[in-house]
Amino acid sequence: MSRSEKSHENRNAMRCGMFSVVSIIAALLVGCGGEERSDVVADAPESATEAAAPGLDRSALRTRATAIFGALPAEASNPDNAITPAKVELGRALYYEPRLSKNHDVSCNTCHLLDRHGVDGLPTSTGHREQIGGRNAPTVYNAALHIAQFWDGRAADVEEQAKGPVLNPIEMAMPSEETVVAVLDSIPGYAPLFAAAFPGEEKPVSYDNMARAIGAFERKLLTPSPFDAFMTGNDDALSDEQLAGLDAFLSAGCPTCHQGVGIGGGLYQKLGVIKPYPTEDPGRKEITGNEADLRVFKVPSLRNIAKTGPYLHDGSIQELDEMIRIMAEYQLGIPVDDAKVEAIIAFLGSLTGEVDAELIAMPELPPSGPNTPAPDPS
Repeated sequence: MSRSEKSHENRNAMRCGMFSVVSIIAALLVGCGGEERSDVVADAPESATEAAAPGLDRSALRTRATAIFGALPAEASNPDNAITPAKVELGRALYYEPRLSKNHDVSCNTCHLLDRHGVDGLPTSTGHREQIGGRNAPTVYNAALHIAQFWDGRAADVEEQAKGPVLNPIEMAMPSEETVVAVLDSIPGYAPLFAAAFPGEEKPVSYDNMARAIGAFERKLLTPSPFDAFMTGNDDALSDEQLAGLDAFLSAGCPTCHQGVGIGGGLYQKLGVIKPYPTEDPGRKEITGNEADLRVFKVPSLRNIAKTGPYLHDGSIQELDEMIRIMAEYQLGIPVDDAKVEAIIAFLGSLTGEVDAELIAMPELPPSGPNTPAPDPS
């Protein structure tokens, strides 16, 4: 992965003082909607079933959640990269294209499998010559909604992110941008696709346009879920257990970090607010050089979280219930019993969404030309 720092320097201001004493106190005392956590936690139900008693006010719960999360859009637009059908068609092909890797055996879909909720299910992914990466590959679904890309936020958006793995020696291992463009130029079928996606350009086949096309495709990869149906007025979209879990999630203070339309992905936070979490990964400090960024990571989205384990930046946590307990201990400093964990897991299951099957279907890739370089395993 590339180490592009400068594109993200202006985003440091968006940290919102999350590491100040004031914000930590707020995270401990406030759940959402201005309620004091001491009240809502004390009144929390003993089980998911009990929480779903007939007295649960669905309308009030929806209003409360809407103020925190907002509505999922149809696509994650970018004014600097308009989404067009031709660009999405090209981006889908490039997403599945293994010839963008040195040995023609790794594509975006190798680590972010679109038929497996955008992940490969491994703690860290395998790239060129079976090399193992250092961080867990997060899901590509809904990623375009995030404040930045990669765990340390070093890429400003999905367009910039698409450039990194192609040149990373551990991942796709291409030696240069020029080499990538030469490969694309050598495959005759790509010329008309690039020309349609980027009309009027003198040389539409370029490294930047490769990334723009992949970015446009990924901006369509949003996954409306039963939770979104509930948010738009369908009282029957969530089960009683899931509604109870939503109430528990809000009351515990989880939206302190997991907020916004992505239910995460909108800010950075130190892993271990209450006490240091045992990890050697420096997080954003490796990018910014600031001591305050030690063990700071982009907060992951919880959309599809029940399907995208293992968890954390290093993929070290296998089970969702264990992950919830770790967050309660290290981020919020509150006790959680089995019933509350069960309730929250039920709610998180309602965040599993769908994407248009036709959109993500693997296309027929253009055949190689006589000058297309052969695979290079070296």
